[in-house]
Amino acid sequence: MSYDRNVNYLNQRYIIYRTLPIEPATVEYEWGRYYENGTYECYELFRSRAKINTYKSLKWHLLVLWYLNPSMELNDFEHLAQVIAEPKNGFTTFTISKDSLIKIIYSVNMCDLEKPPNNRLRKVIFYVDCYLTVEEKLKIVGALVGRTKRIHVDDIYDSMLYINDRKEKITINKLAKHLKCSDRTIYRTIGEELKKEKEILNNDL
Repeated sequence: MSYDRNVNYLNQRYIIYRTLPIEPATVEYEWGRYYENGTYECYELFRSRAKINTYKSLKWHLLVLWYLNPSMELNDFEHLAQVIAEPKNGFTTFTISKDSLIKIIYSVNMCDLEKPPNNRLRKVIFYVDCYLTVEEKLKIVGALVGRTKRIHVDDIYDSMLYINDRKEKITINKLAKHLKCSDRTIYRTIGEELKKEKEILNNDL
């Protein structure tokens, strides 16, 4: 059974789970920002329909939440981790044992919060209150990213999420169309990790 994501829990407690880059954008629009060389500073958890589906992804999400909320007490973070890890709250697709979650919490707590968590490269960032439809966003991503000489794996991932948000099956041809490149470029760039993610997203439709 699929559950709706309980972001109200985060909002009611003023937990930060999205933040814009500090570095200036190449171009800033009324709908968002464009970074020609990309930026790693944008953290936007739960921005798409895709849910947490692996232990690795769960740990990364918790690490980002811990990083973005430095004043949070450990007890509060432990409770937050329990909420995120409970499938009925709509953040994850799997059940994790209590002992495994405790190990993840301990591991996250031991991380150096002076160092930003690993993040995907982003070139196009839409504001949270952006008025554009998913279709319009896809067109913008394709137009802006298509200007560059090389398609990055994270450009493909962004397009995958937007296609998934439209509740459509992700295909190589659709990715190539939206990124204004050839199917061969997508095949050459996508990698095994994104191939698995593509199947997971398609199976969750």
